[in-house]
Amino acid sequence: MPDSQRSELIRALPYARRYARALTGNQPRGDLLVAESLRDLSTRSTNSLSARLNLYRAISQRATGMSDEAQNHVLSMPQRELLLLTSLEGLSTVQAATILDLDPQDATEQLTKAREIIRSVSRTSILIIEDEPIIAMDIEDLVIRCGHDVAGIAHTQAEAIALAKETHPGLILADINLGEGGNGMEAVAEIMKTMSVPVIFVTAYPECLLTGNTLEPSFVITKPFEPLTLAIATYQAITGGVPVP
Repeated sequence: MPDSQRSELIRALPYARRYARALTGNQPRGDLLVAESLRDLSTRSTNSLSARLNLYRAISQRATGMSDEAQNHVLSMPQRELLLLTSLEGLSTVQAATILDLDPQDATEQLTKAREIIRSVSRTSILIIEDEPIIAMDIEDLVIRCGHDVAGIAHTQAEAIALAKETHPGLILADINLGEGGNGMEAVAEIMKTMSVPVIFVTAYPECLLTGNTLEPSFVITKPFEPLTLAIATYQAITGGVPVP
């Protein structure tokens, strides 16, 4: 593999990890999928796609063959992939269609149908962990617009732990840096000692977080985000992604 292509793949890894983790449901399975996809790429001839798009394509091709019978999904695999590629990863519909070997018109129709379904399912109560009051209010508005209930808003690590015990939310939406109020990941780690709940982390710098070196989030969305992005991430977090053998 040429050095230039290797460098491009290295820069693409954080985004590939985010996509694979959201698709599979957790960090170990997602990172395994990325590792296997990298091996696939090393044996293929080059094409006109960028290294990042080729990596997404390899991940999707491997994920397509995975069993989905045990999962509570109302969306097909291509629909979930299209939603994640366009909303979470910020690709155009044409780029996503190319990655998935779909006709662009078919991809557009599937995306439209999937978005309609997403807006009508996966309603739950969400605990928001965010230290900035104005940002917390904006996120609360997004949560409500997505059709979810707000279990509570915590501005500090201690408040988050207490509110989780009190409200037993269906999902946690957590900022990572809580300023002087602590750390969102540490708050979630403490909450997880007494309950099991899906978690979505929000950060302005996902590439700094998804290194694959330590225990990291399975679901990460980038600030600022749109209601549809939150709705899709919530759906994937609640349904648990795609199992990997």
